Amino acid sequence: MISIKDLKKRFGDNEVLKDIDIEIQDGEVVSLIGSSGSGKSTLLRCINLLETPTSGEIYIDGINILDKSVDLNKLRQNVGMVFQQFNLFPNMSVIENIKLAPKKIRKMSDEKATKMAMKLLRDVGLADKADAMPKQLSGGQKQRVAIARALAMEPKIMLFDEPTSALDPEMIGEVLDVISKVAKKGITMIIVTHEMKFARDISDRILFLDKGRIIENGTPEEVMDHPKTERVKRFFEKH
Repeated sequence: MISIKDLKKRFGDNEVLKDIDIEIQDGEVVSLIGSSGSGKSTLLRCINLLETPTSGEIYIDGINILDKSVDLNKLRQNVGMVFQQFNLFPNMSVIENIKLAPKKIRKMSDEKATKMAMKLLRDVGLADKADAMPKQLSGGQKQRVAIARALAMEPKIMLFDEPTSALDPEMIGEVLDVISKVAKKGITMIIVTHEMKFARDISDRILFLDKGRIIENGTPEEVMDHPKTERVKRFFEKH
């Protein structure tokens, strides 16, 4: 589903990603772990071209997305993204937030979009908040709406960039529960997270980034319990 070859990303003199090579299979759930500043979020943002890589290749479903002829809007329809900050439209109700993209981009009828939005709201446990405005929601509820909104485009891939880092501790569980349910749908998922127990439970594979390189790549048990490098060993001793 995703194939990344020799990816590099610089911001000026700072090389944030170095020689990234990854293959991610259809339906696989992969967590990106590492210290702050290791390049995790930048890698995620390169996959849907919110950041343009300096060099390298990224293939999604066999298409080189860095090819100038690729329709970026079409690509983004297949790649849902959930951010740290929920990015809901404040002047639209919850249900209107979810219906907007399917109606505008997929040209879905209002009736069909409403039906789908309500199903997604039931899935994330917020059917009773359909007509609420974002400012009336808690952080955890906003993030669950953001996940429903990303799923409304029926993406093949979901990217989560530290989806719980802006939440109060008591709200983290409700969001992680929803992400776990999404994982069971068989969507390919890449998650940047600091929640180690969650990463262990949900991931097929863990990629550990350090200073812009992937230094460990394996199952949660391989990377977390039997790390090959001193750097990763030290990290998990602290976490």
